[in-house]
Amino acid sequence: MQSTLIDVKTGRSEVVHDLTPQCTAYLRETAADRDGLLHVFVPHATAGIALIELGAGSDHDLLAALRDLLPADDRWRHAHGSPGHGRSHVMPALIAPYASIPVLGGEMALGTWQSVALVDLNIDNPVRHVRLSFLAG
Repeated sequence: MQSTLIDVKTGRSEVVHDLTPQCTAYLRETAADRDGLLHVFVPHATAGIALIELGAGSDHDLLAALRDLLPADDRWRHAHGSPGHGRSHVMPALIAPYASIPVLGGEMALGTWQSVALVDLNIDNPVRHVRLSFLAG
């Protein structure tokens, strides 16, 4: 298995950040024309990985849905950091911190409108690490 760690600057606001270009570049370097799996993992307790359509409003809809499901208020027992920080620790139970994507001929076998995205509600941490791993078939 080949693996690398990339840094992603998410800033100080809730974000759905497109990782598809970094995943594509990584596979270009490691997968060549091979088949296998790309595993994308965010080693943080407050972020997740989603396969979602981006650029047509779905990213904003996802953040709005998460705000409805996980309000940034004082209900959370995990209460350090910015107001509502505890919700960021609950989010990975809804949006897992990983995704595995089939790779065929060195390219992700995503659907037409699917992208790989980092979902981060934690405004206290402006830089995230994402591990990309290729397991050849």
